[in-house]
Amino acid sequence: MSEGADAKPVEALNEAEAAAELARLSEEISRHDMLYHQKDAPQVSDAEYDRARRRNAAIESRFPALIRADSPSARLGAAPASGFAKIRHSVPMLSLGNAFNADDVHRFYARIRRMLELDEGSPLEMVGEPKIDGLSITARYESQRFVQGATRGDGQVGEDVTSNIKTVKDIPKVLPTHAPQVLEVRGEIYMSKPDFAALNRRRFEEGEAPFANPRNASAGSVRQLVPLVTAERRLQFFAYSCGKVEGGNIGTTHWAFLDRLRDWGFMTNPLAQLCRSPDEVLALYDRIAGERGTLPYDIDGVVYKVNRFDYQERLGFVSRAPRWAIAHKFPAEQAETVLNDIIIQVGRTGTLTPVAHLTPVTVGGVVVSRATLHNEDEIKRKDVRIGDTVIIQRAGDVIPQVVEAVKAKRPKGAKPFRFPAK
Repeated sequence: MSEGADAKPVEALNEAEAAAELARLSEEISRHDMLYHQKDAPQVSDAEYDRARRRNAAIESRFPALIRADSPSARLGAAPASGFAKIRHSVPMLSLGNAFNADDVHRFYARIRRMLELDEGSPLEMVGEPKIDGLSITARYESQRFVQGATRGDGQVGEDVTSNIKTVKDIPKVLPTHAPQVLEVRGEIYMSKPDFAALNRRRFEEGEAPFANPRNASAGSVRQLVPLVTAERRLQFFAYSCGKVEGGNIGTTHWAFLDRLRDWGFMTNPLAQLCRSPDEVLALYDRIAGERGTLPYDIDGVVYKVNRFDYQERLGFVSRAPRWAIAHKFPAEQAETVLNDIIIQVGRTGTLTPVAHLTPVTVGGVVVSRATLHNEDEIKRKDVRIGDTVIIQRAGDVIPQVVEAVKAKRPKGAKPFRFPAK
């Protein structure tokens, strides 16, 4: 999916080239949305996916007349998978715009101030929270009782996973009587790193393919057709926002709402912080980034939300995202090393899993000597060969991945890997 070093700059595209590029990006992003949201089997890194979306947005900005009806900028996620009943969200579950550096964050602040007509001296509080790398769900309560759970799906319609959500201990089944009559609590289902490692050990012993990362394991667990399997996976939940609210008070700020969530029995992230300036949110980002490797769960950035609900309402939404929030993403943790061999691991039932044996290298504070290659199709798609210099990545993944081969450093005579037939 990567646009590659030789991709033509957006400003150099003519109209015909731009139209062709938008068609290509729409098809590829749609395919990767399906792999991520429905199959729980992404084939590209978050950074690569984000680059494709940014390129699509840049082309649309330069050629607004070419914006397609199926544009990725106008859709979110993928349609719900078959096998589950569908639930239409009473309030859409939107995605977030991204920031990738401090300049993006300062521009976000400036845009908010301009839209709210606030001068530099006026207070503008933000709440910063770690961006959990899990599965977004909504839990609906009526008369303080849990009645329904759904995945985000395409943002408008999700999958009914009520029976499976009931098995997650962090999601209360009954709320206090002072909670709203109708309340939709939204948050992230996740699996801790120790529980993920234990699950993959069991899967390997039973001859099943391991999950690539905790996010995939969480999504696959929530989508089990047998709730007992979900219950065995030890899923956890952080609450961070709401959908529909009737007959009750959730406060006038996001910070106060987090307080109420805790009072009602929900877990919220302990690293969340009320920030009063761009310098404070950037300091929070640096602190959380520094603690990332020691956290028992995966995160891939920090989310900043305008604290006041009346400001959020005035700012509203654009396309698939709110104007009052942004996700400041972490850069992928990568390193170069040499692929010395590809070893096929054979599971108990005969499942073949290729593993790259590497010259040891430190990635994100961890010494890596092995990395997953997932399957035969992945090896062919990336054209990875023994002897190649390869880029290894730990972008939120517990299991390191081979991102790509550095073709310019490929030794002469390196041959395509032949996967065993049996």
